[in-house]
Amino acid sequence: MTSKIYVGNLPYSVTDASLQSNFAEFGGVVSAKVMMDRDSGRSKGFAFVEMTSAEAAQAAITGLNGQSVDGRSIVVNLARPKEDRGTSGGYGGERTRY
Repeated sequence: MTSKIYVGNLPYSVTDASLQSNFAEFGGVVSAKVMMDRDSGRSKGFAFVEMTSAEAAQAAITGLNGQSVDGRSIVVNLARPKEDRGTSGGYGGERTRY
């Protein structure tokens, strides 16, 4: 079973390829994706890496969390499931009656 990892506080210079290369030292990498801003096309400063096993993911977390990349201390931990933020706009869902 694969394990998904969150990588935060990335410098803007990090690419999908460099990310995959760094994580491959700890085991098989299924995918490595730096999140990009839709409008500017610039990195948002975080990424997700999917490893082939939980053991490889834990080794990468242990080995890379807190490491300096281009002068920035990166954050590496298991990704949490996306939270349901409900409706957007503020008028959805239940409303209080007055």
